[in-house]
Amino acid sequence: MKKLLAIALASSLAASASAFTVGKDGVTVHGSLQSDILFPEEDVAIGTEKYSDKVLTNTYANLGLFSKYVDAGVRVEYLEHPLPGFEPDFKGWGVPNFFAKFKYKGLEVTGGDFYEQFGNGFILRTYEERSLGIDNSIRGGRVKFDGLKGFRFTVLGGWQRVFWDWDTHKTVWGANLEWDAHEYSQWMRDNKIVWTFGASYVLKHEKDEDILVSGANYKLNLPQNVSAFDVRTHFYTQGLDLQVEYAWKGQDPSFDNGYTYGYGSAIMLSGSYSKPGWSVFLQAKRSDNMSFRSRRTQSLSAAFINSLPPFAYQHTYALAAMYPYATQMAPGEYALQGAFAYTFKRGTALGGKYGTKFKLNASYICGIDRDLAYNNYGGQMGTDWYIPGTESFGETYYTDVNLQMEKRLTKSFNLTAMYMFQKYNKTVIEGHGGMINSNIFVAEGKYKFDKKYTLRMELQYLQTPDDERDWCYGLAELSVAPYLMFTVSDQWNHGTSMTHYYMGAVTGTYKGARLMVSYGRTRAGYNCSGGVCRYVPATRGFQIALTYNF
Repeated sequence: MKKLLAIALASSLAASASAFTVGKDGVTVHGSLQSDILFPEEDVAIGTEKYSDKVLTNTYANLGLFSKYVDAGVRVEYLEHPLPGFEPDFKGWGVPNFFAKFKYKGLEVTGGDFYEQFGNGFILRTYEERSLGIDNSIRGGRVKFDGLKGFRFTVLGGWQRVFWDWDTHKTVWGANLEWDAHEYSQWMRDNKIVWTFGASYVLKHEKDEDILVSGANYKLNLPQNVSAFDVRTHFYTQGLDLQVEYAWKGQDPSFDNGYTYGYGSAIMLSGSYSKPGWSVFLQAKRSDNMSFRSRRTQSLSAAFINSLPPFAYQHTYALAAMYPYATQMAPGEYALQGAFAYTFKRGTALGGKYGTKFKLNASYICGIDRDLAYNNYGGQMGTDWYIPGTESFGETYYTDVNLQMEKRLTKSFNLTAMYMFQKYNKTVIEGHGGMINSNIFVAEGKYKFDKKYTLRMELQYLQTPDDERDWCYGLAELSVAPYLMFTVSDQWNHGTSMTHYYMGAVTGTYKGARLMVSYGRTRAGYNCSGGVCRYVPATRGFQIALTYNF
């Protein structure tokens, strides 16, 4: 009852605030409510536990005030009985986020909790991803200035949020400068060239603590200040897009790297070119010892100051996303990714009456193999970690090659098909399981009966001799515009367990509100976004997902 009252209170807050959206002085009020609720049931067949709580929920309510010169906002979170798979420290409730922002002629000053990213996030990316339980915001101050032609400057400092804790002895400071060269060149502007340069600096301060060398009573000499630098450039003109970014991090012994003293670095090269009807995209990355946290003893997904993109295609189909890749921040990795898209025009042999789109994606990620350094006690802790000059390409972490086709067969029916080959090193990514080789087939059809009714269906098949072996998946979704959607699906393992993971859902939308009610089983696995993953245990029960924006 306490949980339901808290959710009702958050709903009332959002509903009451929506009555005051615009004032006479030009002030606007916006807010949102998000509540995901599970009524868990025990299910021996899929290994779900018996929960002592009859209701589990992650609930968030935001309220913001916005005007010409001042913005302010607050967020309430109720996570006292969180959904399955969230870390124990995630549990709690309160007001973890509030801010006030002053704006005037290119100057912006923020106090409170805020999110920021420098470049591609190699040395600083703070963000919120509720599905993963990530909120690594900074509580402190930030100043931004863009009042000088072609220049943007940011300086910030504060304490990073780690679940429900802000340790004032662990601080993060940063500065970022970006310059638009084309603002100072008429020739560039005449030739539609956009060329930007950027440089960033981040410092984390963390007090010393007792960490003993394995097998011996020797205390490590830990650096209390760790610096990181980043430089980058971005060039764009008439379909050609090029990016280069390099980051470097000082000695930062931590749980992630086994409390070793090697330096960190990352370099990324990215290029794309597009013309009407086709495009090509290529990326390469090498990262080494770039795990950068505000707390050296933290593990899993908490306390990250930075983020590295995974360089692997982000799949949305259920079986294609069954084995998602998580970026290996430490020790590091080599990564290559490419994509080529082409559209066959209408009236051609492959284009047919409506045209045909093809897209080829490929990713390859491997480790960095080298000779490790050892101290006098037999372990690596306290050493430089590896011997310089011994580097080579290591074992395969992940490979994904997929070909997608989108084809409109009739005026009312669209077909999407995909074949995918994948290699997934489960031992490296999850800690056990060996290499999984799989072939995945997907067919999706969408038939539009009229302006009101649309039926979408999916058929998927995953074939592998490894892990739990073969899976198949089916989904049917009927949309009744503009308010309702009905969905049924089943994910069936017919390789080992012969278990069905069935699900039925009804979704309704009206203006700024969306409500989904579902019942069924959820398979145990990893939920990933941007190379960061969270393990989700198997569940069964009724689920309610409510969002409301005004």
